[in-house]
Amino acid sequence: MTAPSAAPSLADFRRIVIKVGSALIVDSARGKVRLPWLTALVEDIGALHAKGCDVLVVSSGAIALGRTVLGLPKGPLKLEDSQAAAAVGQIALARTWAETLSHEGVTAGQVLLTLGDTEERRRYLNARSTLARLLDLRAVPIINENDTVATTEIRYGDNDRLAARVATMASADLLVLLSDIDGLYTAPPAQDPGATLIPVVPRITAEIEAMAGGAGSELSRGGMRTKIEAGKIATAAGTHMVIASGHGKNPLKRILDGGRCTWFLTSANPARARKNWIGGALEPRGVLHLDAGAVAALRRGSSLLPAGVVRVEGGFQRGDAVLLRGPDGAEIGRGLVAYDADHAERIRGRSTADIEALLGIKGRAEMVHRDDLALGAG
Repeated sequence: MTAPSAAPSLADFRRIVIKVGSALIVDSARGKVRLPWLTALVEDIGALHAKGCDVLVVSSGAIALGRTVLGLPKGPLKLEDSQAAAAVGQIALARTWAETLSHEGVTAGQVLLTLGDTEERRRYLNARSTLARLLDLRAVPIINENDTVATTEIRYGDNDRLAARVATMASADLLVLLSDIDGLYTAPPAQDPGATLIPVVPRITAEIEAMAGGAGSELSRGGMRTKIEAGKIATAAGTHMVIASGHGKNPLKRILDGGRCTWFLTSANPARARKNWIGGALEPRGVLHLDAGAVAALRRGSSLLPAGVVRVEGGFQRGDAVLLRGPDGAEIGRGLVAYDADHAERIRGRSTADIEALLGIKGRAEMVHRDDLALGAG
C-alpha cells in the first residue's frame, strides 16, 4: 500500500464495496433507471471482477422507482407509502442490476438488510456468512436497506452508513461512495466559490467533520455529513474510503485513472481491526475448553471445530464472544461462537459430520470460524 500521505490507487484493492445513490441511478424526472449510466458503471464493475476483485454494491433507488410506479406524490412520504414504494421498486431495481451484470458474465445476488442485521451479533454472523459465500461463488451482492419492514426507529436512514457497515462486515479494504459531488471541499462549494477539494484525508478530525455540508437532493437521504460518518465507521474498521462523483459514465474507471476525488485513509487493515474488536472490545459470555490438538490447529490458522472442544461453560448465544482455553486453563484467545451454549454442549468433541444428526439441523462446520477468532501470543 502507498504511504499514508499519498492517495492510493483503485488497483491496490482486492475487496471493494461500491455505494450508488438514488440521485445517480434514478432519473428523477421520469422515475426510471438511467440505464446507459448504469450499464457503463457495470462495465467498470465487470472489469474489476475479471481481475479477481470481490465487488459488493450498496444500491439505493427502490423507493424512488416504486413511488413512480405507484403514482405517489413528490416530497416526503409517509412511512407506509415508503414501505409500499420500496416493495414495488425493489423488484425492478434487482432485476435491472441482474440483467446488466449478466451482460458482463457476472451473477447478481440480492441482500436486504436492516439495522439489526449489522448491530446484533447473532444476525451479523448470518449476514456476514451469506455475503462471504456469495463472494466465494464469484457473485456480486446487491445490497439495500430492507425499507419494506424498517421503521424510523430501526433504520439507518441513509445508505452511506449502511455501506460502511457492509464494508466492515465483509472485511472490505475499500469503500467507494459515488456521489453528486467529487469529494470533500474546504466548504460547501455551492455556498463558497473559493472552496477547494481536499484530495487526501489521513484522519477524520473535528476540523474535517466541520467541513461537511447539509442534506442532499430529494431522492437522496444522504449528504456530506453522512459520508463523513461513513468514513469514521469504515476507517475505524481498517477500510479505506473514497468519495467521487458518479456523474458521467464509467465513474470507477475515472477514479482508477486518477480523477478528482477524496481519499480517507486508515492505518489499520480490516482483518487486524476486526481481530482487535473481537479480542478487546467484546465482553466474553462463556468459555470453550480445548484439547491440545485444537490449540495446535488454531495456531496454524485453522478454525475451531467441535471435535476439539472438551468442555463448555456459560449461557452464551450464537454470535457472542467466548474465551478459548487450552488444556492447562490458559487463555488461548477469544472468538465469536457459531452455536448457542446448549447446542455447543451437544456437539462438543464430536465430528462435524455428526452435527446434523445431533441437532436436527445441518449447522456450521466450525464452532468458531478463523475469521471470527483473535488469538493471543503463544
